[in-house]
Amino acid sequence: MSQRGFDLTQLRTFVAVAESGSVSAGAERVFLSQSSVSEQLKKLEERAGLPLFVRSKQGVAATPAGSRLLDHARRIIAMNEAAFEDLQGRSLDGELRIAITDYYRPHDIARILKSFSEQHPRLKLHVDVLPSAVIDSSAGNAPSFDIGVSLRLVTDTARAAGRRSAASSTVVRREKLLWVYAADAGPRPATPYSLVLLPSSCQLQRFVVKLLDEHKVPYLVSHSASGVAGLQLALKAGLGISCLNESSTGGGLVPCPPSVNLPALPAVEFHLLSGQVGESERVSNARMALMRLFN
Repeated sequence: MSQRGFDLTQLRTFVAVAESGSVSAGAERVFLSQSSVSEQLKKLEERAGLPLFVRSKQGVAATPAGSRLLDHARRIIAMNEAAFEDLQGRSLDGELRIAITDYYRPHDIARILKSFSEQHPRLKLHVDVLPSAVIDSSAGNAPSFDIGVSLRLVTDTARAAGRRSAASSTVVRREKLLWVYAADAGPRPATPYSLVLLPSSCQLQRFVVKLLDEHKVPYLVSHSASGVAGLQLALKAGLGISCLNESSTGGGLVPCPPSVNLPALPAVEFHLLSGQVGESERVSNARMALMRLFN
């Protein structure tokens, strides 16, 4: 009788490639060579009896069969994690309060939190979207959240501040910052640049304005949005340009061409922080579990 079902390692690799959009990026996530990942995907497709990806110069995209398998694979991996945590005595229950910046993977965060909930079905999540400055300033003394996820600029000043707070902060992801505008807005934006911004309470937006002023780049503020989702909509509507981290761009937005006179941008990091000094074992276990998903 032939073996039925899928190999868990191959499913993990498949999910990593599907979510990252390329074999090379997926290989980095599972700490394997590209050749090993390609071999695993080949075996998985042979097992499935169907092509799971459409491959192109831009990367890979799931076929209809691949999309169906992706939903199953996420649930299988989540159930496997939940079973292991339960047998290790680390199954989570009770309530967990998470404060998160809306810059963090806005197209993926709902799925990530759903996976976390599926891995810990007895845990009730409360999620608040807050400015990174509020999360950072409250870390260690925040009665309103147990775990925070904030965005920080990777600059010399930020590195110095990061060293001072390293004990309570863990970097879970690093991304590029990009100048972006609507994909159908033309070959290049015109000057003075129409700038789409968030309120001045956003540290990234304050940095953008200061950077443009320092480099004497002509601009005018054409639109002010209340959050990243509103910023994305304004940009897609062709109301101007803005600065976004790579995972916040999504469809309909493209990087400004190199010919545009805009200053270089630093990278950003997402930090996982403890809301309380002396956190409970339950929160510590939850933070470790989140670190496996927040990458």
